[in-house]
Amino acid sequence: MEIIELLQQELNAEAATTRKFLSRIPPEKFSWQPHPKSMTLVHLATHIAELPGWITMALTTDELDFAKNPYTPKEVNSTGEILDFFEECLKSGRESLAQADVNTFTEEWILRNGDDIYDRDTRYGVIRVAISQTIHHRAQLGVYFRLLGIPVPGSYGPTADEVTFQFA
Repeated sequence: MEIIELLQQELNAEAATTRKFLSRIPPEKFSWQPHPKSMTLVHLATHIAELPGWITMALTTDELDFAKNPYTPKEVNSTGEILDFFEECLKSGRESLAQADVNTFTEEWILRNGDDIYDRDTRYGVIRVAISQTIHHRAQLGVYFRLLGIPVPGSYGPTADEVTFQFA
């Protein structure tokens, strides 16, 4: 199996799990945050939703410069809009992967803010970061859910909210 196919499989598997998480976000809690330094629930959710789109960015640009493209979180008003945004970004990421030339995977990609370089990586590395960031932020979302009393869906197995077996 080729690397693009492996990435597509991983993206699809993580998308199924991410969809479960995003579907549980209650709009009445959008502005909630566990700490003043933490993102609000809606900001975290829209960031998770946009991450598959970073695959497209990694494959079609050479950099992201926040000085030229300030980050503005997507504005949404419902859980459905979060899911729609996720599906839009996922579709873009999938299509970009399907059309990708593996020979470009080792080309440099830069994350910066003007002259401040935050990261230099390969296109492949940025794709991996997009998938890893999805997993990382989804875990944060699980903590938010726990603190809000929202049942946490399983990612790679059942959670305490989904346990269907008994310990001896």
